[in-house]
Amino acid sequence: MGGTSTATARLRRIVIGLVAALAGSSPALAQDDAGFQAYLVALRQQALADGVSTRTADAVFPTLTLNQRVIDLDRQQPGATSSSAVPAFAPYRAQHVDAARIARGRQTYLAQRSRLQRIEQTTGVPESIMVAIWGHETNYGSYTGNFDLLRSLASLAYEGRRRSLFAGEFIAGLKMLDRGVTRDQLKGSWAGATGNPQFLPSIYLRLARDGDGDGRADIWNSPADTLASIGNYFVDAGWRAGQPWGVAVSVPAGFDRSQIRNRLVSPRCPRVFERHSGWRTIAEWRALGIAPQGRSLPADSVMATLLEPDGQGATAYLLTSNYRVILDYNCSNFYALSVGLLADAVER
Repeated sequence: MGGTSTATARLRRIVIGLVAALAGSSPALAQDDAGFQAYLVALRQQALADGVSTRTADAVFPTLTLNQRVIDLDRQQPGATSSSAVPAFAPYRAQHVDAARIARGRQTYLAQRSRLQRIEQTTGVPESIMVAIWGHETNYGSYTGNFDLLRSLASLAYEGRRRSLFAGEFIAGLKMLDRGVTRDQLKGSWAGATGNPQFLPSIYLRLARDGDGDGRADIWNSPADTLASIGNYFVDAGWRAGQPWGVAVSVPAGFDRSQIRNRLVSPRCPRVFERHSGWRTIAEWRALGIAPQGRSLPADSVMATLLEPDGQGATAYLLTSNYRVILDYNCSNFYALSVGLLADAVER
């Protein structure tokens, strides 16, 4: 009897504890939901004032609920660990410029060749660069994300850490609906990127292009529209026709890196750019003993910066202003290097 009473008492305490825990969490969840719904009232007013139709607002706002998952993902993004050591590039390269991605890239390159040639002739952006962006962003369209963009963006705007950014992208998403994009198409990453090229809504509105002549910029289903949109993005970001993105090089032993130190602070992505050297002409780099690996160097007058992603003694890269255009797409040295290297591998 005594043992049974003890077990019963213990079970009762466990149940009471669980009930108390649930009761304690429910008001917080309810408060978040109530706060989110209250914020939507202001967000709707902002959207209507910015030109979104009442029809679209009436269709979307009643469907929105808070997505705590995207808020948690956003809070996990790097930012508080800026002093942490930068990892080696080689493992990232092995994962993102692998044989399977190169093979699919070559297949895509050959299948889309006629379209790619027309776009390159119009934009000056190399065919292989457009294919490499598509490959890196969504593995050539095999996975574009399944988050409800409008719900995600509204939730991130409510959270408030980057409210101006996400509220603006949410309103741009509503404007996409006004342009005829369907709600089903507005799926993508947790942070609001959508379609084969993973454009944010504001980028879609500004730079997406109709590449197949059907009157729509369908970056979800049309390879022609996808590639034309990527090419247009690169033109807008300042791509210079006829220049490579960069060249793999060797740095001589005993090279004095103090003479090429970058003394400028970039206003955008400073931690990315602080790893680059100062700018020199190709002629100056050659005079310093920098030698190409495989491909020849660009013209002597081209300006370039040196990056050693795996440290001294490993492969380094001389990078032109077109590399900075790739960084405009995704401000990460590893990303931009991998795009360039995948493009080179695809066109071989």
